[in-house]
Amino acid sequence: MSSTRSNGRPALALVQPLAPGVPEVRFCSHCGTRPRPGEAISPTRVCAECGLGLLLQSAEDVAPNPGDPFLVLDHTLSVCAVSAAAERLLATPEIEAVNVPIASLLVAADADDNGGGSLAAAVIWAARGDGGVTRTVVRPANTFGVRLKARIAGCGPPRAALLVFE
Repeated sequence: MSSTRSNGRPALALVQPLAPGVPEVRFCSHCGTRPRPGEAISPTRVCAECGLGLLLQSAEDVAPNPGDPFLVLDHTLSVCAVSAAAERLLATPEIEAVNVPIASLLVAADADDNGGGSLAAAVIWAARGDGGVTRTVVRPANTFGVRLKARIAGCGPPRAALLVFE
């Protein structure tokens, strides 16, 4: 939802909550750890387990489990965060992957995609909060034969797309 200030300049868009009744969970953007039930979330939203990632929110059936490799992407198709497990899987340190286009790390594996649609479109829809869960097959850039199943859905705040390797 966007609004306009009285001076005519756009105000920040609000991140819409998930539909009522959809269970949400928080997870660390670095290690994937979920806070323990009843554990207070720090005002800075930094993970209490590893201290390296921010706590993000997603639907419970989409959120990664600790140790799952995943990426967080924005609506411009740039990488915002790389989990520790994804660093190992893709052999790319987070510092080299952040703020680069997703195409530098992954490409759609069209032959195995089964008509799932465009990887770019799925990321953009998820980052906007416009879609549910999309499943697709991707491969690391500059490789052949390697195929990774992935699910893409929204997370936040701020609104982003979550790509979890299955």
